[in-house]
Amino acid sequence: MSELPEAVSLPTPLVIAHRGASDIEPEHTLGAYLRAIKDGAGGVECDVRLTADSHLVCVHDRRVERTSDGRGVVSALELAHLEQFDWASWKRAQSAQDIEVPDSDPERGRLLTLRRLLDSLIAQGEGLVTLIETKHPTRYGGLVERRLVEVLREYGLADGDRPGLPAVRVMSFSAIALQRFRMLAPRVPLVYLVERGVPALTWDGSLPKGVHAVGLDMRIVRRSAKAVRAYQRRGNQVYVWTADEVADIDRCIEVGVDVIISNRPALVRDRLSARA
Repeated sequence: MSELPEAVSLPTPLVIAHRGASDIEPEHTLGAYLRAIKDGAGGVECDVRLTADSHLVCVHDRRVERTSDGRGVVSALELAHLEQFDWASWKRAQSAQDIEVPDSDPERGRLLTLRRLLDSLIAQGEGLVTLIETKHPTRYGGLVERRLVEVLREYGLADGDRPGLPAVRVMSFSAIALQRFRMLAPRVPLVYLVERGVPALTWDGSLPKGVHAVGLDMRIVRRSAKAVRAYQRRGNQVYVWTADEVADIDRCIEVGVDVIISNRPALVRDRLSARA
C-alpha cells in the first residue's frame, strides 16, 4: 500500500472556513460556504453524519435541535424527513450584510448534503481545500468512512489532489476511524484532531501511522507553542481550530501554524494582510 509524502504542500497559513463563514451565515448551509469563498477563504470545513437511509449530511451535532426547527437524532431520521426542517431560522441577522440573503429565501434554510456541497465546490473550479470530519461515536461505526469513500470516488476525489477539484482531507478525533479510512483510500491526506486535556496524548510530535497532520484545539496553542514545533519538527502539518478572535489569530501567525480554521475567515484574511 502506497504511503503519502510526509507533508502535502499548502500555502502558509491557509485559511479554512469552519462550517463555512458560520459567524455570519447559518453553519453548514450552502450560503455559509459561498460566503466563505467570497471572503477569500482558501478552503472549507464540514462535519458529516449518516442518516437512517445512508445519506451523508453536513450536520455537526448528534441531534438536530440546536441548528434546525426539528427534533430527533440525525442517524435515526431519513433524509426526506431531515429536509423538512428549517436549518437557518435559528441564526438571526448579525450585520447589515445579511440582508443580501433574506430569510424568505428557501435556499437559506435547506439541509446541506455532502454531495450538494461537493457539487458547489466543484462548480467554483478553484481546487479549494476541503476538510471533512467524520463524527464519532455513531451507531453506524465504520459505515460512515465507507460511505464517505464511496462518495469521494464518485466525484474522483479519492485518489489524491487533482487540478480544479476540491483537495479533500479527512479529519477525525478517532484514530481508529482514520486508520479505517486510510485502508480504504490511502491517497487522501488525514488530520488527527486533538482536544485540550486528552490524557493519552504524547507531545513528542508523533501521529498515528499514515497521518501527517494534526488539528490542535486553539486552547492548546494559547497555552504553549511547544506542541506546534514538536509536530512540525517531525514533518507534520499543524491545523488549529477555531481561531475567531484577533489575539488567537495573531497567536497562530506568530507560532507559525500551517492552517487556521475559523468561523470568521474574512477576519483571518484581514489579520494576515495587516501583518504581511
